[in-house]
Amino acid sequence: MESINFNGLDTVVHGPLRLGIMTALSVRGSLDFTTLKKQLDVGDGTLGQHLQKLEESGYISCEKAFVGQRPKSTYRLTGVGRKSLRRYFDSMQAIINSAKSDALSK
Repeated sequence: MESINFNGLDTVVHGPLRLGIMTALSVRGSLDFTTLKKQLDVGDGTLGQHLQKLEESGYISCEKAFVGQRPKSTYRLTGVGRKSLRRYFDSMQAIINSAKSDALSK
């Protein structure tokens, strides 16, 4: 069996919720907090923590505005985030290909 390198996986992206956030932003473009919350079926606090981690890593950016008197936070994937997501998918694809190849050879 060929060795599989899991060390290349970006741990900031790897968590299911953060991967969901980044994938949603990649596919749908900019999304506000409420839309992300509904799409990912997660609570405010949990979503907020993961958004903060992604923002601190430079993978997403946040634009804050007011709509009427209500605050609205809109998130988008940055160039760095898009590259990191692409590298993550490439790493996962290599792992999948290696595992499939090994499974088919038996």
